[in-house]
Amino acid sequence: MQKIFSSLAILIILVQCTSASAQERISLKDAIQTALKNSYDIKLVENTVEIAKNNNDYGVAGALPTITATANENKTSSTIQQKFADAARNTTKPGVSGTTVNGGVTASFIIFNGYRIQTTKERLAALENQSNSFLQNQIQTTTATVMQQYYNIVRQQAYLITIEKSIDASQQRLDIVKAKQKVGVANEADLLQSSLDLNALIQAKENQLLVIDQAKDDLLNTMVMPAGSMITIEDSIFVDRYLNFKDIEAKSLLNPSLQSVSQQIKINQLIEKETRALMYPTLRASTGYNYNSNQSAAGFSLLNETYGTFLGVNLSIPLYAGGASKKNYKNAKINTTSANMQYQNAMARMSTNVSKTFQSYQTSVKQLNTESENYQMSQALLNLIMQKFQLGQATIVDVKQAQQSFETAGFRLVSLVYTAKVAELELKRLSNQLAF
Repeated sequence: MQKIFSSLAILIILVQCTSASAQERISLKDAIQTALKNSYDIKLVENTVEIAKNNNDYGVAGALPTITATANENKTSSTIQQKFADAARNTTKPGVSGTTVNGGVTASFIIFNGYRIQTTKERLAALENQSNSFLQNQIQTTTATVMQQYYNIVRQQAYLITIEKSIDASQQRLDIVKAKQKVGVANEADLLQSSLDLNALIQAKENQLLVIDQAKDDLLNTMVMPAGSMITIEDSIFVDRYLNFKDIEAKSLLNPSLQSVSQQIKINQLIEKETRALMYPTLRASTGYNYNSNQSAAGFSLLNETYGTFLGVNLSIPLYAGGASKKNYKNAKINTTSANMQYQNAMARMSTNVSKTFQSYQTSVKQLNTESENYQMSQALLNLIMQKFQLGQATIVDVKQAQQSFETAGFRLVSLVYTAKVAELELKRLSNQLAF
């Protein structure tokens, strides 16, 4: 898309830092890439995506067989007392040892359970898609935050340039007053007032340097870099003046946050089906191998072993569970209705945000040309008044008023450019078009 300069050349900043050799120069692309790489918010969502990806499996859905192996061994010591018709055969033996061993391998497979397995697999896939939407939304949010903080630094540095130019004008005014005082055409009041105004601007410069440092710390925090790291930014603010409302509104439907709400509807519909499936019969097949061994040192049987394979089918039919299944199904349907309402609400909020942001963007863009002209005129006025002041055709009050007009116009233009840029970034974020 076509880009244009959003301000005059003086406000398109290429700030040269005196300690640049000791600082790391950061471009917008560098800042975004570092933030996307280091952001804890993104890493947390990535972990959620990984969990959803792991869960999106036929085994988790219950489509694969379950195989279990069991083994058990019991040692016993007991007293055996036996009585027969022939009393001569009666016997009593204390401390008879015995061993019981059993084990086996069982495989169980669900043949039918009301299509619950298929529905669960679809829900797990939908949850993975939703987590990816969360991730895309977090990436877009982090990118937008970095860009706003980055351009805020550029804005604050533009304010600094305006202050420095005003300082130059104040210094020039003070020099002129001193020169006039030497020839006796300036009074002490003009000298004191000029000195006070210069000192006030020097203090304003120091305060602005603090604001810039704090703005850099905000950016460093988003980039997950140590606060106070020495960085320098040399960049300009460009505003895209050709955004189209209908295009933004149409593409806002692809916003990841809106997509995640839409996906929740499908997830809830699948939960409905899963809950409904609990009221259907479940047919399960099982097979395996069993081994049983009973050994005794005395008694009727000294050794009894059974072993071999088995195959079985189990049919479970839910008849009555206190109406819990029906209530759960009704609750699931209510949740689906709620998800639909949340989506409609999210769409309404999205439409409102797009409309309000576009209005702000459009108003700011329309004012740019006028504000640029105002800045040019204020600078020309200041130069003219300074020339007249040097020739004795303007008073110190005239110079001060022209200087204030220049500062106000400069601050207003920079603020307007930044406001337009922030609105542009937000529109592109809402329409999923934010790129760098």
